[in-house]
Amino acid sequence: MQKRPRLALIAGLCGVVALEGSAAPLFAPNFISSIVWRIDDPKHGGFSGLEISADGLRFTAITDRVGWTSGTISRDRDGRIMALRAAPVAPLLDAARARLKDQRADSEGLAIGPDGTVFISFEGHRAARVMAFDDLEKPGRDLPRHPDFFTLRVNAALEALAVDAKGALYTVVESPRGAGPLPVYRLQGGIWDQTLSLPRSKEFNPVGTDFGPDGRFYMLERGFHGLMGFSSRVRSFALGPNGFGAGRVEMQTAPGTHDNLEGLAVWRDAKGSIRLTMIADDNFFWAQRTEVVEYLVLP
Repeated sequence: MQKRPRLALIAGLCGVVALEGSAAPLFAPNFISSIVWRIDDPKHGGFSGLEISADGLRFTAITDRVGWTSGTISRDRDGRIMALRAAPVAPLLDAARARLKDQRADSEGLAIGPDGTVFISFEGHRAARVMAFDDLEKPGRDLPRHPDFFTLRVNAALEALAVDAKGALYTVVESPRGAGPLPVYRLQGGIWDQTLSLPRSKEFNPVGTDFGPDGRFYMLERGFHGLMGFSSRVRSFALGPNGFGAGRVEMQTAPGTHDNLEGLAVWRDAKGSIRLTMIADDNFFWAQRTEVVEYLVLP
């Protein structure tokens, strides 16, 4: 997560539209709905990672302050989100059963493997890493680290995390040093490689990733426009023997359309359409909001 000036955030919110489970002509043709998720809990907020069940009715989310929660989603007949209900936000624990803290406490990306293992990526000074949890209520463990992880920027490291159908992990650096494509780090067989990359954009930084039910790699990106607020974009890519290719833009918003979208979950609904469900990080700031939005992937 990158911290933003409070004045700019307030001004940017002037253009944010958050509808209580209803569609609006203001948005793109593939927009489904947007809802503001409010809970009277000081630990509720800062959501940076999201996973949705295959039926779209259950979810798991993490905050960027090493908190997590899970719950259910209520939908109307058209499949639009009407309400979210969740357990109180609970702390993530390290291998010593202590709450993660200090530089080890900036949790960002979330992915759940085929066997149910939960993986979370982190930022922090020399603390960029991925942890694995057999159960989020139980202690987690650090996975081996690629040497590059020790050199990443504090607030621009392992922001996005995804897992493929075979259990391999993929993490993308939010803002790597230098120019050139975005490096993608992959963990398979207990070994990290950095043979993959993605096209980089000056206007957007990656903040969330997921593999869709179609096998494509989806990447949520965020742009920051000062007084105009945040813009969002989702691109998807096919992954083949020669790396990522066949890229396309699945959705893109104008500045101020939504709040600070950071978490992405991709799934197929009952009608067979692929949906992009995204959650906003409100930075635990009163003028922002935890917004959950959905878009369709158009054929």
